[in-house]
Amino acid sequence: MIEMKVAGIALDAVTRSPIVLLKDGSDRRALPIYIGQDQAKAIMGALENQKPPRPLTHDLITNLFEAWGLSLDKIIIHSLQDNTFYAVLCMRQGEIKKEIDCRPSDAISIALRTDSPIWVMEEVIADASIPVDRDADEEERQAFRDFVANLRPEDLIQRRGLEQNDEQ
Repeated sequence: MIEMKVAGIALDAVTRSPIVLLKDGSDRRALPIYIGQDQAKAIMGALENQKPPRPLTHDLITNLFEAWGLSLDKIIIHSLQDNTFYAVLCMRQGEIKKEIDCRPSDAISIALRTDSPIWVMEEVIADASIPVDRDADEEERQAFRDFVANLRPEDLIQRRGLEQNDEQ
């Protein structure tokens, strides 16, 4: 799993649909997730620390968590099926832990309000992320190519010998 942060809300240039954009810690990969207008407003409200005069749905949920001693440990966006993302809220009440199915947009909105981490499975990132820093990606690929090109069998044998000594 890779921890990601909300980079912001964007609009699809063609459909004008809102997209929540998640970025990894190195700002190398971005995960765009299409969401509805209401969910975009809820996420933006949390990003801007807006406090409505009366609790909106996600605020109400976080108030319920607090009133009942529930903690949101993290959210996990765990799969992508037929262009639909799936997420869970990883909840805790004392020693009891539960995972609750949730739309990613709702999970993100609640995570922002509770200052909880957002995790995404590697498979989801591999399937749906977009590169943010193509130059850094290419530099990394070239460094790996150079490493492999200069690798000698003796280096592997020597490294394996060091690992075996460390295990003893």
